[in-house]
Amino acid sequence: MSFRITGLPAEKFAPLFSMSDEELAAHGAVRRTAEHAAPCRVSLTDATPGDELILTNYEHHAVDSPYRMRFAIFVRKGEETYDEVDEVPEQLRKRTLAARAFDGDGMMVAFELVEGAKLEGAIERLLAEPRAAYLHVHFAAPGCYAARVERA
Repeated sequence: MSFRITGLPAEKFAPLFSMSDEELAAHGAVRRTAEHAAPCRVSLTDATPGDELILTNYEHHAVDSPYRMRFAIFVRKGEETYDEVDEVPEQLRKRTLAARAFDGDGMMVAFELVEGAKLEGAIERLLAEPRAAYLHVHFAAPGCYAARVERA
């Protein structure tokens, strides 16, 4: 089964990088300099030490259900939105992931814990669930949102 993985929309975060620290705070965000491989949720690549990042809270599952979700995310300056068919970005490949299938009403209908190197199999199994409309992938240890997966 063909699938499409997307990062968050770059245009939503670009204005944050020109804000002062006070303005960022008013948006519940902070500026950071990467000290490690922090995952950018826009490009689905990892930051390298010294990269400028914004740590912000983002509602990645804005549904009218008990599964409405928001969490802290890193975004990196100047990135473009990842949007590829049948390709898994390296950022996801090297982490343990929680893949969650949701129906059209935003209700979870299936889930799987998977090593990123085996993500394609989990995507295929979860999207085979007839009620699954889309998947959300989360980094298992911190529990934060990583990417969206849909049928291509």
